[in-house]
This record gives sequence, structure tokens and C-alpha cells, in this order.
Amino acid sequence: MLERLFQLEANNTNFRTEVMAGITTFLTMAYIFFVNPNMLAEIGMDHGAVFVATCLAGAIGSVIMGVIANYPIALAPGMGLNAFFTYTVVGTMGYSWEVALGAVFISGFLFFAMSIFKIREWIINSIPMPLRSAISAGIGLFLALIALKNAGIVVGNPDTLVTLGNLAQPGPIFATLGFILIVALAYRKITGAVMIGILLITGFSIAMGFSALNGVISMPPSMVPTLLKLDIAGAFDVGLISVIFAFLFVDLFDTSGTLIGVAQRANLVDKDGKMPRLGRALLADSTSTMAGACMGTSTTTSFVESAAGIAAGGRTGLTACTVAVLFLLSLFFAPLASAVPAYATAPALFFVAVLMTSGLAKIDWDDLTVAAPVVVAALAMPLTFSIANGIAFGFITWTAIKLLSGRWKDLNSAMWVLSILFIIKLGFFA
Repeated sequence: MLERLFQLEANNTNFRTEVMAGITTFLTMAYIFFVNPNMLAEIGMDHGAVFVATCLAGAIGSVIMGVIANYPIALAPGMGLNAFFTYTVVGTMGYSWEVALGAVFISGFLFFAMSIFKIREWIINSIPMPLRSAISAGIGLFLALIALKNAGIVVGNPDTLVTLGNLAQPGPIFATLGFILIVALAYRKITGAVMIGILLITGFSIAMGFSALNGVISMPPSMVPTLLKLDIAGAFDVGLISVIFAFLFVDLFDTSGTLIGVAQRANLVDKDGKMPRLGRALLADSTSTMAGACMGTSTTTSFVESAAGIAAGGRTGLTACTVAVLFLLSLFFAPLASAVPAYATAPALFFVAVLMTSGLAKIDWDDLTVAAPVVVAALAMPLTFSIANGIAFGFITWTAIKLLSGRWKDLNSAMWVLSILFIIKLGFFA
């Protein structure tokens, strides 16, 4: 049955290799069920319910990816998108988390429709590669600021906006130690470096009396506080149009970039460099996003950490299905997840930020018409505390600079349309 479903022999792999690859992928991305509930709990969502929604969304997305698309790529609520959900849509813009979930659901539905009608290819091909790198880097800087804030290393200041926190407190000390530990483990290619770092810092915190552990294993918490609480009607508010677009836009490029990059590493692309069954893979992403929104979590997306499983030999959907099973088993570790303090997950956020900002190395810094919009987009995200604003400023400055520099031929119809829409949004619906 497994051979017929996953074509193990045709992909030059076997059951044991695929299962070990799945375990490897899971260990590298399991930090998400510590980080995501902590983050969404900051806006009043029930920690236990979000924990269950996180595990189930990851399981649903991964099993669809494995069975339907037969790719060794796992899914879970995405980093960056959960920060946008928490700190921008709810924290800064003031919408309820129910409305924010409605916006996530709509973006998932639009992604689903775009995958069917081939609109995805038109949008992706229309956006300049430097702007894609800028968006990734901007999200990384956004996550870095959140990590420093959660650790207590950076605090608010009425005169200078931000300033250095009290470094003698447990938070900054533990967070700094955790970050150094995660980077060192990752450099040594230790599987599960991020999760190991989180668990060790949590253990130190509990041992020293700064955190409490009320058990390790229990029955899964109730999902009632978040299940089907999304407000789709409220998400159609005019001010949320750009929010829905930002959810869709970031997920679109995050998913596409992850799928293509991971597939290339596993030699799963055809002779033209394209992924067969790409539509099925995108179906897994969009479907799990809608399911996750119904259960109570932010956008679900493909995880680049899947590359760890591929490096361990994973080549088929059995790897992704193994991750799905492990996510389901994780449902019984809710007490452990609730014991993890914010300063233990902050190093994980900062480590992800380091990885995401690496895309700036590909920018042509000698071309000012490229470098300037990239810097604007990347810095606008953390400094306005909004991924949507960073995307908008990046598009507008790219189009305006290219036009006034006499390089209007570098622009395409999508850039014109999107830039005009962003100007209208910022000018009249900010």
C-alpha cells in the first residue's frame, strides 16, 4: 500500500529512511507549538486551544501534502504571519482576534482560488526578485524586534521610542544564553537545535524557580474557546483589505519559495526547473490555512525546515505524513508547552530572523533603484510594526523610483496596479 501511495522505489527510498526523515523534520520545526500559542495568547486567545489548533493545522496540512502531492514537505502555522496576526492586525490596528481569523480564512480561500485559476504564477512572476528578498528580510527584522521585546532586552521609552531594558533580569539573561546555544547547535548541525534550546532554557528557568511546570503529559486541552470563532463578515471591513492581501501575499511567496527551494534540494523538479504537482502542493497550503483559521490559529504554510528531513533522505509524502503523526502525538504535551516562558521562545524568534535576513546578500547594492526600495521595505516593517505597511512602502517606492529614474520599462502591469492600490489604501484608508 505504501509503495502504491508514495512510490518509494521509484524515488529511490524506503520506509525506514522516510520515517527517520520525518522525525528529523519534526524535531527542527516542533518549536512552533511552543512559540505560536505563546504569541497568540498575548492578544487574549486561549493558550491551550491555540496549542491544539497549531498541532492539528500542522497535521492536516502535512498529511494533505504527503498524500495528495507526495512531497516530503511539512506544514504548520508560519513564523512572521503569526507575528503580523498578533502585533499588527490585533495589537496595532485594534481588530479582534475573531476578525483576524476571518481575514486568515479569506486569504486561504483566495489562495485556493488562485491556485486553481493560475493567477499565482502571474503575480509571482510580476514581482521583482529583490522585492521578494526585501519582504523576507523585513519579516526577519520584524521578528527580531519582537524577540528583543519579549526577552526584555528592548523596552519602550517615551523620548526615544525604544531603549535598553534591565539586563540584570532573568529574561534578558536566559534569552541571550538561549540564542547563543541555538546558533552553536545549529552550526554543529545538531538536529532539533531550536527545540533543544527552548527546552533547555525552560528547564533552567523551572529549576531556578522562575517558571512552573504543572506536568508534562495530559489529555489535549479543549478547542471550544477558539473553534469556529472566526468572524468572516467582520473581515470584509474596508480597512482589512490590505491585511487580507498581506496575509495572502506573504503566504504566496513564502510557500512558493519554500516549495521550489526544498524541491530543488531534493531533485524533485523537472528538467525545466519546475515542480510537478505544484498545484496539489498549493492546495495543501490553502486548505490547511482555512482549516487552521476555523480551529483558531494564524496562517498555515510550508516550512523551510523540511530541508532537514530531505537532507536525511526524505523524498516522498511519507516523510510529511510522519510529521503529521508526530504533530498528533504532540497534542498530549500541552502542560509542557504552557510552561515555556516568553524569554525561552524569544531566542527561537531571533534565530529565525537571522535566517530570513540572509536574502539581503543577493541584492545588487550598486543599483540605487533596487537598493533604496529594498531598504525601505525591510525597515518599514519593524519600524511601523506592520508587514503590510512594509510591503506597501516597498512597492510604491520601487515604482516611483524606477519611473523617475527613466527606467519605467523595468515595471510591469502588476507593479503599476498594486502600487496604485497601495497609495489609495495608505492615503484614504490608513
